[in-house]
Amino acid sequence: MDTRFDPPAIESRWYKSWEDAGVFTAEADDRRTPYTIVIPPPNVTGALHMGHALNNVIQDVYIRLARMKGLNALWVPGTDHAGIATQNVVEKDLAKEGKRKEDLGREAFVSRVWEWKRKFGHRIVDQLKSLGCSCDWSRERFTLDDGLYRAVMEVFVRLFEKGLVYRDEALVNWCPRCLTTLSNEECPAEEEGGSFFDLRYPVVGEEDRHVTVSTTRPETMLGDTAVAVHPDDERYTDLIGKTVLLPLTNREIPVVADAHADPEKGSGAVKITPAHDFDDFLVGKRHDLPRVCVIGEDGKMTDEAGEYAGLDRLDARKRIVADLTGLGLLGRVEDRRIPLPKCYRCNTVVEPHLSRQWFVKMRPLLEPAADAVKDGRVKFVPARYSKLYLEWVEKYIDWPISRQLWWGHRIPVYYCDGCEETVVAREKPDACPACGGGDLTQDEDVLDTWFSSQLWPFSVLGWPEETPELSYFYPTALMVTARDIIYFWVARMVMAGLEFRGEVPFPTVYIHGTILDDLGRRMSKSLNNGIDPVEMVSKFGADAVRFSLMLLVSEGQDIKLSESRFEMGRNFANKLWNASRFAIMNLISDEGVPEDVPDVDLAFEDRWILSRLNQTVKATTETLDRYRMADAANALYSFVWREFCDWYLEIVKPRLYDREETGTAVKSRAAARHTLAKTLKTALRLLHPMIPFVTEEIHDHVRQALGRSGHFVSLADWPVADGDYINETIDREMETMIAITRAIRNIRAEMNVPEGARLEVRVAVTDEAGKDLVTRHGARICNMAKLNSIDAGVGLAKPPTAAVAVVGDMTIFVPLGDVIDLDAERARLGKEAEKVEKMVRTSERKLANRDFLSRAPEEVVERERLRRDELATRHEAIQAQLKSLKVGDFGG
Repeated sequence: MDTRFDPPAIESRWYKSWEDAGVFTAEADDRRTPYTIVIPPPNVTGALHMGHALNNVIQDVYIRLARMKGLNALWVPGTDHAGIATQNVVEKDLAKEGKRKEDLGREAFVSRVWEWKRKFGHRIVDQLKSLGCSCDWSRERFTLDDGLYRAVMEVFVRLFEKGLVYRDEALVNWCPRCLTTLSNEECPAEEEGGSFFDLRYPVVGEEDRHVTVSTTRPETMLGDTAVAVHPDDERYTDLIGKTVLLPLTNREIPVVADAHADPEKGSGAVKITPAHDFDDFLVGKRHDLPRVCVIGEDGKMTDEAGEYAGLDRLDARKRIVADLTGLGLLGRVEDRRIPLPKCYRCNTVVEPHLSRQWFVKMRPLLEPAADAVKDGRVKFVPARYSKLYLEWVEKYIDWPISRQLWWGHRIPVYYCDGCEETVVAREKPDACPACGGGDLTQDEDVLDTWFSSQLWPFSVLGWPEETPELSYFYPTALMVTARDIIYFWVARMVMAGLEFRGEVPFPTVYIHGTILDDLGRRMSKSLNNGIDPVEMVSKFGADAVRFSLMLLVSEGQDIKLSESRFEMGRNFANKLWNASRFAIMNLISDEGVPEDVPDVDLAFEDRWILSRLNQTVKATTETLDRYRMADAANALYSFVWREFCDWYLEIVKPRLYDREETGTAVKSRAAARHTLAKTLKTALRLLHPMIPFVTEEIHDHVRQALGRSGHFVSLADWPVADGDYINETIDREMETMIAITRAIRNIRAEMNVPEGARLEVRVAVTDEAGKDLVTRHGARICNMAKLNSIDAGVGLAKPPTAAVAVVGDMTIFVPLGDVIDLDAERARLGKEAEKVEKMVRTSERKLANRDFLSRAPEEVVERERLRRDELATRHEAIQAQLKSLKVGDFGG
């Protein structure tokens, strides 16, 4: 093995070896139990970001774990055509050439997008491979490929035939930048500063009487077609059926009675704009009000807006407010924080827009999807996310599925130019079934991207064909995703799985948190606080990135991440590499390494590490089975770093280095090598799902060192805990031995004891059992703590000039009078205490400075606070050392 771990030297080599050997491929096999995951398809436009990295590492951990458990594990990869996102990217490229998509025409533009996809679409796939994702790449799918196209057409036609797809004029969310409809989930609201305007509408026929209404969008008043009041509101009873004059238009509009008006809010009267507000649209339907559209698709005022036509909606707002002020019809203006729905792709404020669109009737589809979670067929981890799922599902809001784009699945609806018949068909008909005419025009719109994505768990397996893969690998075993697409995607997949396959697409949905920066902010281009996982893989190695993420992930909680966090994973991989290198050097021997040894030959430390190993196997398996990855990662970290590397390897060294040829020495070496090999091989298997590259490389070196043939650790059996090895008595003894050793090491460090000084330690115990324990393990403690001797006795008195430590009911005395110059050490520590105290005061003055707190960036202030706390802790530690060096404390 190389002296240092070099990730780039092994990662691409092992990934190619796994692919060439077919490690990732899976075929239907009724003799084996399937385990399937379908990747949440990243957008074809995308580059790997930290959220992708976390999501896919989790999936890879579970697919590798399933493979090692002997399951027929299939991880289906693929990408999403991402309608709006991809079209936007290609339109921006065209703009650089001074062109618009209309200059090319639909067919040429779509060809241009396919060209872009062929050129750049593989980028995120290559990045996933660099992360170690063990997908079956022979099954890679794309949401616009031929098989998925057939599935989408089949679903649309079936839903239409059941009366669940319909076309209607309705109010929809409209992006004036992307010029397309959006679902509610695609335009999340963001709070921004705005104003609440009181507008005064004169009552027709009653001089000096006005009705006051309030709005955050004065520009929409030009489209008002009524004012509503509550039928029980006595203030307005006499106005019901009368009219008010709509300012700036000289148009009379009626006052209607409707329970939508809340007497407790504002004036109790509300303006009704059916073409520009979702609630008003419903009021308008109840009262058969006209729909006056004053804001167009491009966000500019229409001809219906009169003199304001052609103005941008926000410019029109300013003009209208000014004009109302001039007329004395503007009342109070109150500044408020207002939730503004924004396009999830371009961040433009979305407009409610009256449009003729295609919809899916959701109630008949979502009721079974709700039942699936309520009766436990689909479980969320963490369980609290089932509430979020049900809150959305049980709203039963019909889904607008048509999008005014060119890139995507074009809606399979054809209009006869001769008789205007509407034909819904899987393929374009040769002739109109009503009149026989051949002039048919396909609907211009495409389907919402999520319409095809909802079919992903079964369409990637061949549906609507009844393929062997579909009947074998569906339903899948696990869905790993983020909470922000629970309703975008998860609910719709459950809905589609039940409707078209008759069973849920997965029994478990694992929801992970969002990656934030170290200050708790979302990562974004505007803040320039993103961390590129590809760069982190190049800098630290894929295993380091993977293991660091697994140490940090917790049930649904957001993760604060900085680049320095990946040092944890890198340091762990290096520690494992160095420990393995030491182990392998000591496994290569003419004496060989026995597969098994008699229990009687196992030394105390062998039995201890095997006890801890089997407890770690048990803990790792149980925590992974409960989707507690961080607990599993921390258990493995603690075992490998602290117990195996820091203690077992150090304790066992004298036995490995012993070259005596006596029977006892030979048996001891054999037992040590056996335990060393067994522990390392098992640890590598436990670690492999999280850090596949370094474990595969070390496993290969171990196999060669032992002179054994074998296969990849990727295909090795997952370890099973052997309860016969678990021994709590041995564990407790070892814990005491480690605590004694640590206490002595701490005294050496704190008291500045020279490295080569060999100490003579005494331990006061309370009973003979304690004395026996220290005596039996004395040689090990002496070796680990660099002692000449360690003696124990019941009720031993404290020697002069001895430092003291307490471990349980034992008191440890470390005589220092002949080892260090106590006066010089006191003087050194005194100077150090003064220096640190000054630094603490300087930091505190800085943090008390208002100019610093107000002007410095938040992260700079936070760093200064951390520095102050660290200095204060250091000062307390120095003071404690000084106190312990007082003459009185050392017996005179």
